[in-house]
Amino acid sequence: MLEVLRIRNLALIDDVELEFSPGLNTLTGETGAGKSFIMRAVDFLMGERMEAKLVRPGTEKASVEALFVLPEGETVIRRELSALTGRSRVYINDTLSSQPTIRDMRSKLVIHTSQHGQQKLLSPSFQAEILDSFLPDPGLVIERNEKLATLQDVLERKRQLLEKYDEVQKQRDFLEYQKKEIEKVDPMPGEEDDLEERKKALKAQERAGECLQNALDVLHGEVGLLDAMTLLTREMEIIARMFPGFEDDRDAIEELRMMLHDLDSRLRRGPKGLGDEDETMSLDDIEERLFELAKLKRKLRKGLDEIVNLKEEIETNLSFLDACALDLKNLSTEESKAAKELSAVLETLNKARKKAAKTLSIRIVDELTDLGFSEHVKVHFDFETRELYPGCEDLRGRLMWVPNPGQTAQPLDKIASGGELSRFLLALVTMRREEDNDHDALPSLIFDEVDAGIGGMTLNSVGAKLRTLADRQQMLLITHWPQLAGKADRHFLIQKEVINDETFTRCKRLDGDEIKQELSRMSGGGEQGDALAEQLLKQ
Repeated sequence: MLEVLRIRNLALIDDVELEFSPGLNTLTGETGAGKSFIMRAVDFLMGERMEAKLVRPGTEKASVEALFVLPEGETVIRRELSALTGRSRVYINDTLSSQPTIRDMRSKLVIHTSQHGQQKLLSPSFQAEILDSFLPDPGLVIERNEKLATLQDVLERKRQLLEKYDEVQKQRDFLEYQKKEIEKVDPMPGEEDDLEERKKALKAQERAGECLQNALDVLHGEVGLLDAMTLLTREMEIIARMFPGFEDDRDAIEELRMMLHDLDSRLRRGPKGLGDEDETMSLDDIEERLFELAKLKRKLRKGLDEIVNLKEEIETNLSFLDACALDLKNLSTEESKAAKELSAVLETLNKARKKAAKTLSIRIVDELTDLGFSEHVKVHFDFETRELYPGCEDLRGRLMWVPNPGQTAQPLDKIASGGELSRFLLALVTMRREEDNDHDALPSLIFDEVDAGIGGMTLNSVGAKLRTLADRQQMLLITHWPQLAGKADRHFLIQKEVINDETFTRCKRLDGDEIKQELSRMSGGGEQGDALAEQLLKQ
């Protein structure tokens, strides 16, 4: 049950709080006073969108807050709308929540039946949903949806497979050409970089060998440095004996001669690691391989790594073509199985729909008769067949009716007036609620001018039906009829007030003489209005 509703800074509302009672709560007031907007605020609270321009000018945000009393306890929901960004925030029991969460909760909190609901009733698809909602076993519709989703999934995978097959098949010749060119060269991942490194290393070795040989030539050339040093050492020995002042020079030359002999030995051995590599490719071989790789890159217009990956991709695609026949066969088997299961469910569901249509038609006629329709009114469902898949036929019910004797049956959406649609909607809501046994768990019903287009004795029938329904669960009713407002357990007056050139929507709970005055106003005022108000209050 919706116990308290508070609206702040929304459109013409600065701060309004309504405390509802169980049973029937009516909201009345002149046209344009803001009655429907209060119900729209409830829709906003339940997850519907609202534009930022509806935040009251001069304020940062609007808020709608409600206290619901449920079997499991009290729940407070608040939603705020920012004037600056147009974004909203939802809180459940002061904890930040989300709009999808609120939408999921909506069905157990509020059912809003408005003129928009009447327009939905004109939709053949909505009429089909109504019939399905009265099936004894709702699980049949769920199972039908699941089986249909399974079949559609198989069909989609099959479509994608065939689409890919056609695409790859068109490229087959080109793919095989690319594969042949790649296989001729057979590039390896990172091969080009590896060859460049090896080429660089070989050139370095070649240059090092040349330097070694040149150094050895200096040491052992025509005028070999080692021989010259040996001769120089002998001469310096003689000079040092003759002239002691040259002894240090003799020793230095002897040391240099020994160093050159050591150098000679090391040059002959070569530097450590030089020539140790087991190089199977010569520099010419490497240059030739790099040329082949470069030519392949130019031919395929791709980098070497891309070509290596392309080879794997081509092999995968060509393998796909070979395996496609088996995959299609498996999918066809899945398709056949899914279609068979869907067909079986539909056969059971369609029989249940036809049976439910007869029972529902009788119940609708009874309700409509109570709501002031002729006792000759007739209602039945016509079924149109939709082929979901070859051999899988889905029957969709469409409401047909004869409002008056002598007329031929016509679709509800073709000939029903606004008043007739209002009563149809009320009849369906009443029957739906009769299906629910837990009265405490029933959502609050909101009827926004569901009485539009009716009057006279019919109005009394509608009023009696609304009163009976309100005895089962809480109802919020917006009405312009005093005959309906007079049945309320709690009556609210919605009116506009202008203060300092600003307009405000006000909401007041009426008591005693205030109720009488409002019923008199709704009845036209004056002595006649007072008399009707007095009569309604006595009733």
